[in-house]
Amino acid sequence: MSRIGKAIITIPAGVTVTEKEGVVTVKGPKGELSQELTEGITLEQNEGTLTVNRPSDSKQHRALHGLYRALINNMIIGTTEGFTKKLELVGVGYRASHAGQKLELALGFSHGIVLELPSEVIIETLTEKGKNPIITLTSHDNQLLGMVAAKIRSFRKPEPYKGKGVKFVGEIVRRKAGKSA
Repeated sequence: MSRIGKAIITIPAGVTVTEKEGVVTVKGPKGELSQELTEGITLEQNEGTLTVNRPSDSKQHRALHGLYRALINNMIIGTTEGFTKKLELVGVGYRASHAGQKLELALGFSHGIVLELPSEVIIETLTEKGKNPIITLTSHDNQLLGMVAAKIRSFRKPEPYKGKGVKFVGEIVRRKAGKSA
């Protein structure tokens, strides 16, 4: 049996988990999330705990067992605590600013990049003198947050020679030696 799949999920106070017609809905203080389940995967709810069950030991069901347990656990964590991702702009003249849900980036191109963010994502930009600008993204939906962060990073990925580009805070960029004369 899957180690991740058979782990029991604890449901904190203030969070309700409901399953109706193959769709799991989690409501909490930070918002509401829903996930469609594959046929056969069932949920068993007992006083403050949740267990994900699979119908058979086929390879497909074993894979989906751990996947849905992790997705439901992330939904519960997101609706109670939320998720945060930080991106750092490394490079001379790289800037970030926001107005409402619009993120404006200057990444060394001839024009600025304007990105409209979903309403579920809260954005903060921090620019201090002598330090790289930092973009902080916060949301209750981990999947959406990861997609938005990956989209921002894709505008200028960190390159291996000087390390310039958009990278996650704490990400280690493998550096290469330049030309040897």
